[in-house]
Amino acid sequence: METNKNKDKTNKDRIIERQLRFQDLLISISTTYINADLSDIDKLIQESLKQMGEFVEADRSYIFSYDLVNNTTSNTYEWCAEGIAPEINNLQNVPIEYIPQWVEAHKKGDVFFIEDVSLLPHDGENGLRAVLEPQGIKSLIAIPKIKNNELIGFVGFDAVKKINKYAENEKEILFVYANMLVNVIQRKENEERISAQDKKREKLLIDLSRQNEQLNEYAHVVSHDLKAPLINIHTLITWFINDHKDSSDEMDIQPLHLALFNVEKMDNLIKGVLDYSTVDRLESENHEIDFNLMLAEVIQTLLVPKYITITIQDNLPSLYGNAWRFKQIFQNLIQNAIKYSHKDKGLIEIGCTEKTDAFEFFVKDNGIGIKSDYFDKIFKVFTKLESTSASSGIGLSIVKRIVNYYNGSIWLESQEGLGTTFYFTLLKSKTLAL
Repeated sequence: METNKNKDKTNKDRIIERQLRFQDLLISISTTYINADLSDIDKLIQESLKQMGEFVEADRSYIFSYDLVNNTTSNTYEWCAEGIAPEINNLQNVPIEYIPQWVEAHKKGDVFFIEDVSLLPHDGENGLRAVLEPQGIKSLIAIPKIKNNELIGFVGFDAVKKINKYAENEKEILFVYANMLVNVIQRKENEERISAQDKKREKLLIDLSRQNEQLNEYAHVVSHDLKAPLINIHTLITWFINDHKDSSDEMDIQPLHLALFNVEKMDNLIKGVLDYSTVDRLESENHEIDFNLMLAEVIQTLLVPKYITITIQDNLPSLYGNAWRFKQIFQNLIQNAIKYSHKDKGLIEIGCTEKTDAFEFFVKDNGIGIKSDYFDKIFKVFTKLESTSASSGIGLSIVKRIVNYYNGSIWLESQEGLGTTFYFTLLKSKTLAL
C-alpha cells in the first residue's frame, strides 16, 4: 500500500516537474521572440518548432495557414526529427474538405487531437485516415491559431514512431505557444508592411525629385529660349514707334504701347520662372555672407522711389550660404513693399531678432496691407493681388522656396491700410545652409 502511495507521489512529482520545464521552455521561447531581430523570424520559428517538438516527443512539428476564402490550407513551416520524411512540399493548398472534423474543431477554438490514427474509420480515399496514414502518423495534435477572433491557421505535432498522449494542461500550454506564434508572425507582418510603405515612400520621393528636376530643367530651357524672341519683338515695336511718332497720333500708337507693356510683363514672368527654377540648381560656392553688406548691394540694384525711405538694422548677422539666394529673398520682399506702398511717405524697415537656433528676419512696410484671406495664397506661383502691373506674380513664391530650401519658415502679419510685415527664419547651423 505504501509502495503504491510512493509511486503515485513520484508520478505526480514527475508531472509537476515536466509542467515546470514546459513552462520554462515557453518563457525562454517567448523571451527570444521579444528580444530578437524579426528580420530572421523564419529561423526563430523553425528553432522553436524543434524545441517544442522535441519536448513533447513528437517526430514532426509544423505550422499551417488557412485560406478560408478558397477553402484550402498550406504548410508554411516544418521541423522533422532525424529519420522522419518531411511533408511540407506535399501539403500545399490542401482542400479543407479532406479534414472537416479538424476544421470544425478549430473554428470553435478547440484543439484537434487524435491519439491513435489506426482507430479512425475508413472513410474513403479522401478521408482523414487516408490523408494521415501515408505520412506514417500514429498520433496527432493540432492547435488553432486565432488572430483578432479570426481563425488563420494551426500549429501541429505528429508522432510517427509511437503513440503520443497529451494531458489537458499540456494542451493548454500548447495553446499559449500557438498564441505566441500568432503574435510574432503578426509583428513580422507589421514590420514588413511598414518597410514596404517606407520603400514606396522613398521611391515616391526619388521619383518626385527626379520629376521636379526635369520640370526645373524644362522651365529653365523654355524660359531661356523665349527671351530672345521677346527682345526682338520689343526692339521692333520700339523702332516702329520711334519711326512713326511724328506721323501718327496717340490713338494709333496706344495699341503698340500696350503691346510693349505685355512684352515687359512676359519678360518679367520669364525672369521669374528662371529664378524660381534656379533655386535648387545653383552650384556656386557657399560662403559666409555679411547681411548688412549684402543688403546694401541689393538696394543699389533697385529703383527706389524718392518718396520711400528704407532703413536697415545695423547689426545684421553673417550667415553661411549662397549670396544669390539670400539676395533674391530681400530683393523680392523689398520690391513687393515698394509696389504696394501707395502713400506719400513710404517706409520700409529691415531687421532681425536672434532666436535659439535661428535668426528671425523681417521686412516691414506701411503700405496698403493685405487681406487675411490672401495670406496663404500669395506664396503660390503666379498669384498676384492685382493684375494691372507687369509683375510676374512669382516673387513671393521664390522667397518661400528659398526659405524652405534653408529649412526655415515664412509668414506675415498685415492690416489693410496700415501695412505688412513679412517674417522669415534662417537657421544658424552651417550644415543646413547648403
